[in-house]
Amino acid sequence: MADLALVPETASAAAARTDLLFLVLLAFSAAITLLVAVLITLFAIRYRAGTQRDRGPLPGPLRREVELGWTLATLFLAVIIFVWAVVQDLGYLRPPAEALEIDVLAKQWMWRVRHPAGPREINRLHLPRGRDVVLRMNSSDVIHSFYLPAFRVKQDVVPGRTTSLWFRPEKTGRFRLFCAEYCGTDHSRMTGEVVVMEPEDYARWLDARPAGDGLAARGEALFTGLGCAGCHLSDSGRRAPVLAGLAGRPVLLADGSRVIADRRYLMDAILRPRQEVAAGYAPVMPGYDGILSEGELAALIAYLQRLDGPEAVQAGDGE
Repeated sequence: MADLALVPETASAAAARTDLLFLVLLAFSAAITLLVAVLITLFAIRYRAGTQRDRGPLPGPLRREVELGWTLATLFLAVIIFVWAVVQDLGYLRPPAEALEIDVLAKQWMWRVRHPAGPREINRLHLPRGRDVVLRMNSSDVIHSFYLPAFRVKQDVVPGRTTSLWFRPEKTGRFRLFCAEYCGTDHSRMTGEVVVMEPEDYARWLDARPAGDGLAARGEALFTGLGCAGCHLSDSGRRAPVLAGLAGRPVLLADGSRVIADRRYLMDAILRPRQEVAAGYAPVMPGYDGILSEGELAALIAYLQRLDGPEAVQAGDGE
């Protein structure tokens, strides 16, 4: 499918399925157009001026059969294609639990990328081949749109809201990145590239980068500066859930349900701590929605994701 001139290069698991859906839609539309064009041509010749053809209406039963047959056949095909497309899209609403999470910040007119281990990039994104990747994207100014044609994925990046995009690179190489939403004077310059590497090459690239911008270290400083350590350390008297070793573990909530302490949970626990309260704890933590910047929130989450501890904790109403 990737070698067809009708479609650009394919580099992700979703690209082949998207191309197949596109080609089926194209073939279906072409077939309907061709059929209508042939019928119009035949009727124009058969019933042209001067011929003695009967131009009266078809008998009632036959007319109904033709109309019903044409309507139901096209409706049936349209419903099949619609269901196919919806099922394919629904499969990408929830990313895999073990996906690699990378932060992307859109800003006029650049893409700023931050990897979990700390390295930063501008207008470039290095990824390992064959691994699911989730991009957590924010905008510091206006609406942008993260578009990777070779991966057949695109997602708007909206100020004040974190949007997600996930895909799995299946081909090594360099692929173009565009902003697909007009974002100002230099919109056309807001481009970049995605570099897909073999997993071992990606690991070496990651190791060769500086320990980073100290994202987790800045998160630790914030954790202490905001007074979080006074309640959430193991020696805090259990006034609040212990957070050491929390990330990625199941959390028992006050309503009896369980959730996984993934990035989404950690973010909500910081911004809206009373939304999901841990079992056994009072909802006394203040929320930080509108107080922390996107960068500070990312730093806190990076710190919590690295905060290892021997205890199997049940955390909940925040950090």
